[in-house]
Amino acid sequence: MKKIVLATQNRNKFKEMTEVLQGSGWEFSPAWEFPGAPEVEEDGETLEVNSLKKAKTLCLFTGLPALSDDTGLFVDALGGRPGIFAARYAGVGCSYEDNVRKMLAEMAGVSWDKRQAKFRTVITIFYPDHPYHQVMGEVAGFITLQPRGGKGFGYDPIFQPEGQDRVFAEISLEEKNKISHRGKALQAALKIMNS
Repeated sequence: MKKIVLATQNRNKFKEMTEVLQGSGWEFSPAWEFPGAPEVEEDGETLEVNSLKKAKTLCLFTGLPALSDDTGLFVDALGGRPGIFAARYAGVGCSYEDNVRKMLAEMAGVSWDKRQAKFRTVITIFYPDHPYHQVMGEVAGFITLQPRGGKGFGYDPIFQPEGQDRVFAEISLEEKNKISHRGKALQAALKIMNS
């Protein structure tokens, strides 16, 4: 079986990604299985740059193909913030709950029809001996007035996808992966990996 490294230290993200990728004919290993794997500073100005940096670094370190994602949350009422800084929106070392609290505080008083947001994921597949590929997945939705549900992670309790009456934290991982930004990007990545 072909082996690929998923360039993430985030166990929630690893679980979500492998759920989509299972049965693909690839064996997936997380970055933490490689002692000494470098922590990549996400200092690029776009999702594309950060995703590429993570995949390239891990590929060069392990000698294996690497797949990485970088995800941003773009909120219209906040001028597109937090954007690429979604994971550290409330500061370095912040928790998911800190980010959700800050988002709801900044969105206080914003009416429902002005709470549009988009999640966007860019995935890079970096090979030791082939050109790299990048794909993108996106989902539009709304930032809710308060957190709901107990599933998922990150902004899932306050992101309601367009056409749904539930937030990501209220639906199963299987359902989420069919409509989410990361799920769409992973499906596109699989087509390239198996072509």
